[in-house]
Amino acid sequence: MSTRSILGMLYTLRGVRDLGEDIGPVLARFGLDLDRLDPGARIDRALELRVYMELALHLKDPLTGLRTGNFFGFTGYGPLTMLLMTCNNAYEAIQAGIRYQQLTYLFGTLRFEPGQELSALILTPLRLPEKPYRFRVDGEASGTYKLVRDMQATLGLDIHAERIDLPYARPPEARAYEEHYQCPVTFGDTNEVRYWMRNDYLQVRFPTADATAHALFRHQCDQQLAEQASTRLDKLSEQVAAHLELFSGGFPSAAEVASAFDIAERSFRRQLSVEDSSFRALLDGVRFRKAQQLLKGSRLPVEAIAQQLGYAESAAFIHAFQRWAGCSPAVFRNAPTPSGS
Repeated sequence: MSTRSILGMLYTLRGVRDLGEDIGPVLARFGLDLDRLDPGARIDRALELRVYMELALHLKDPLTGLRTGNFFGFTGYGPLTMLLMTCNNAYEAIQAGIRYQQLTYLFGTLRFEPGQELSALILTPLRLPEKPYRFRVDGEASGTYKLVRDMQATLGLDIHAERIDLPYARPPEARAYEEHYQCPVTFGDTNEVRYWMRNDYLQVRFPTADATAHALFRHQCDQQLAEQASTRLDKLSEQVAAHLELFSGGFPSAAEVASAFDIAERSFRRQLSVEDSSFRALLDGVRFRKAQQLLKGSRLPVEAIAQQLGYAESAAFIHAFQRWAGCSPAVFRNAPTPSGS
């Protein structure tokens, strides 16, 4: 199981909901609740894609995917944002973005194709059935364009696309795409998304170019890639724990998690038992880790932490924490943190 930051999914789902679509029933089928997802969690890429594919089949507005790009936050890309900002020019930023594209929220892949007067940043989308395909192509294309435009606004530049090519037949709403991108948009002549840019734009020097800071952010991006590569989870118990990490403010039941993995609850519990685990033990482990992080990394009162961990009463949380840690939450919070941790 390959995981990545849940932020991309949160931006997308919040955007879809704010655009007036009813996402609750779809998320419920996967045991998810948008208001209970933890922004600091990581999500299985396959599960994320399954949610999008199901959601696309229930959308009322065919322009929803295009408009979700507006909901992606520039700073949500973390060190990658600063890496791009500290490049010398747009050409170097594009190359850095391609190199570290695994740190973005794309399912498709990026590459660059140079030309004599115009060059193209190319997004090759993941092949999907028709409705999910358009939803994901529109979301990834507009989200990528939003990142580029937000970066330019911060830099005080205007490096706009001369034309954008989209890889499906011209829809009845085609005019909305040109209004959105503020440039000509063609449909159906390619299997890829192409952002065409004038070559002279690519050499405009960034006012925030900084070789020293760039080296620092490149190191941070390399670390993120290494961490991402090491988080592959093969056992069901590992996947269930990772799934539970998604939640804040309450957790799904064993039946809901089994449904999210498309496994009958009895088989689900049996497979966990074969791995010398149980749903209760995994849930306790996740709650304990989150409790430790909140006690040491925030000033939230114990009552608020109990609520984030899904306890109706703080007394129940305190009792559980004493069982896990051998001391009360207050004693744990006030204990000195060991050096090097």
